[in-house]
Amino acid sequence: MKNTTFFYFIDGVIIGAANIRHTLTKDLLNTGGHIGYGVGRSYRGQGYATKILQKSLAFARSIGIEKALITCDEDNIASSRVIIKNGGLEDKPYYQSNGVKSRRFWIDV
Repeated sequence: MKNTTFFYFIDGVIIGAANIRHTLTKDLLNTGGHIGYGVGRSYRGQGYATKILQKSLAFARSIGIEKALITCDEDNIASSRVIIKNGGLEDKPYYQSNGVKSRRFWIDV
């Protein structure tokens, strides 16, 4: 599957990354979505995840994605807040085979 990965730097140090999947498979429709992102532990809580997702959404728009799906585990409160800050509207959840509930959000890009 075609995807693009970006790394985000501060003063030459990688602080986070994002992977944008250009299309969705059946599995990604349930959990994973178009965009996955992460921020290094020592850089969390400083707004970097919000900025990384904003830039990822702009890239998604540039490659023709009109509605981006982003998911997170139910207990990942910080990620759900970042997704909502970026315009995420919650869809029905998906329960993974291990019983973990995935929250699913759509964002018009």
